[in-house]
Amino acid sequence: MSNILITGGAGFIGSNLCEHFLNKGNQVTCLDNFSTGYRHNVEEFLANSNFTLIEGDIRNLETCQKACEGKDYVLHQAALGSVPRSINDPATTNEVNISGFLNMLIAARDHHVKRFVYAASSSTYGDSEALPKVEEVIGKPLSPYAITKYVNELYADVFAKSYGIECIGLRYFNVFGKRQDPNGAYAAVIPLFVKQLMNHESPVINGDGNYSRDFTYIANVVQMNERALQTTNPEAVNQVYNTAFGDRTTLNDLVGYLKEFLAEYDATIADVPVLHGPNRAGDIPHSLASIEKAKNLLGYKPEFSMREGLKEAVEWYWGD
Repeated sequence: MSNILITGGAGFIGSNLCEHFLNKGNQVTCLDNFSTGYRHNVEEFLANSNFTLIEGDIRNLETCQKACEGKDYVLHQAALGSVPRSINDPATTNEVNISGFLNMLIAARDHHVKRFVYAASSSTYGDSEALPKVEEVIGKPLSPYAITKYVNELYADVFAKSYGIECIGLRYFNVFGKRQDPNGAYAAVIPLFVKQLMNHESPVINGDGNYSRDFTYIANVVQMNERALQTTNPEAVNQVYNTAFGDRTTLNDLVGYLKEFLAEYDATIADVPVLHGPNRAGDIPHSLASIEKAKNLLGYKPEFSMREGLKEAVEWYWGD
C-alpha cells in the first residue's frame, strides 16, 4: 500500500507499470504530457479511486514538485526515446531527458521520496563490443539519446552521494509488449513489423538482418521495477542493472518468429516477402545483457523468454 508516482505513465512501459501497481493495491499517480504517451493507455484506470492523472511536463520543475508531494516512490519512465529522433532533434531530447530528469531528482529529494527508480538504457554501452554487456564496462555513446541516458546515471549517482536519495537505474534492453505503439516515425521494430505483416506489407530490415538484440518482454521489465522498489538489500541500492532476458535474437529470426505466430491467425502472412535497407545511423551491431547482477542483488528471475513474450504480444496486437 505505497504511494507511487510513475512519470510517463501513459506510455508503453509506464502504463504497464500503472496497471501492475494498481492491481497490487497501491496509490498510483501518473504524470504525463502526452507527447508520446496516449490517453487510451490509462483510460481504464480513471475509474479506480487509487489512480490520479496529472497532465504536465517534467521540464517544469513546479509540476515535478507538485507530482512528488506525499509520494513514497518514483518510477521515472518519462523520456524522449529513439536514437533516430535524437539524431534529428538533439536539443529537445536533451531538454526532456536531462533537464527533465534533473527536475525530477530535485523534486524527489525535496519531498523525501524513499527511492527513485529510473529507466536507463542499453544504449549507454555505446561502441563497446564486449558481449555480454556487464554493467561496469561501457563504451563511448553513439547518439545524443545515449548521451542523455548516461548523464541520467551520473546525476543519480551524484544525488545519492550528495543528498542521500536512494536511486536505482534499470538499463532497458529492447522492451516490447502490449500497448507499444506501432505507429509514427519512431515506432519500435517489433510493433512496426507486426503492423506491417498484419497489413500484408513487407517489413524493411535495416542491413542484412544479422544484427542481434536482447529483446525483453514487458512482464520481465515490470518485475525488475517491482524488485527495485521492494529490495531491502543495502548493497542493491544506488546501482544500475541490466534489464533484459539474457539472450539475443537476430532481426532475421525475429521476422521469422513474427510470421510464424501471425500465420496462426492469417496463413497468408507466412508468404509476405521481407525487404532489406541500409544500416541505421547510431545502431550497434549486437546487444546481449548479462543479468547476473540483477539476479544476485535483486533476486530477478525473468519469466518470459523472447519467443514466449512475442507470442503473447502478437495475441494482444491481433485482438486489440
